[in-house]
Amino acid sequence: MIKFNTKHSGLFAAGVVFGTAGIKVLSSKDAKKLYTNCTAAVLRAKDCVMKTVSKVQENAEDIYAEAKQINEDRAAAEEAFEDAAEEETVEETTEETVETAEEE
Repeated sequence: MIKFNTKHSGLFAAGVVFGTAGIKVLSSKDAKKLYTNCTAAVLRAKDCVMKTVSKVQENAEDIYAEAKQINEDRAAAEEAFEDAAEEETVEETTEETVETAEEE
């Protein structure tokens, strides 16, 4: 014989009633209006975030371009300095060679 537990049956029935009532509440006009308003707020927030992201990307591109230009200018200045240093070394070596040749 199967034992029938009224406590568990009562809990199951209450769950079905609350579930059915919950579905009706969630599908009501007021709930749909709430969902619509929440969705609209999320879309507005998305637009705001996307505008901010676009500004950050533009600034990052500007910063990257300026940093790249600074490094190129610096490299050019270092190259010019190295070229000047080499020219001085060549001139000094040439002068020493001329002086040594005159002494002999």
